[in-house]
Amino acid sequence: MFDTLCAAIIDGEIPAGSKISEPDLAKRLRVSRASLREAIGRLEACNLVTRKPNVGARVVELNGDQLLEIYHLREALEGMAARLAAHHIDEPEIAGLRALVDRHRRQIEAGGDEHHFQRVGDLEFHFLIVQGSHNGRLIKLLHNDLYPLVRMYRQQFGMTSRRTNLALREHHAIVETIAARDGEMAELMMRRHVRASRENLECLLAQTPLEPIDERTEK
Repeated sequence: MFDTLCAAIIDGEIPAGSKISEPDLAKRLRVSRASLREAIGRLEACNLVTRKPNVGARVVELNGDQLLEIYHLREALEGMAARLAAHHIDEPEIAGLRALVDRHRRQIEAGGDEHHFQRVGDLEFHFLIVQGSHNGRLIKLLHNDLYPLVRMYRQQFGMTSRRTNLALREHHAIVETIAARDGEMAELMMRRHVRASRENLECLLAQTPLEPIDERTEK
């Protein structure tokens, strides 16, 4: 139930800002109101839904300032995660990171979907490094509080970056620095990497109104 609703919100099937009607949704999904409320509670914990007394639940709406706030937090927290990962990540996890970066490289070189990398693959890489920090609170904070909002923004607003190839090279360099157990350099490189993404976002926001796209009408 939670996964279904989470995907529907991130993909825009339940639009940003829309009110969630528990009776209608429970009927459509053929679930009990109790299980639906539990799922909505988890969505609220992930910051995808807000609930107010006598008003009900509503899908969050994102704006440019909120997104930039998230990227400022990501710069600090993911920099810390990279430093911790350099000290705590194990060899199988490093092998997994290298395999992921290599898979992304081959997909892009073969003419793969850059939008998929930017919306899904990139965050997959970042979360593996956060997991490699072996810091439970940091993992929970990024996975539950920040990444769902980033995924929602990337999926619904379709603002793409020209940094795909450069980002892949930065991913490779970050992994090798972590593998070398150089925590200070890993933090510096990760902070620069996230900062570059934020600066790219600032440019895009200045050029493009933050309005959800309907991919079904795209050519």
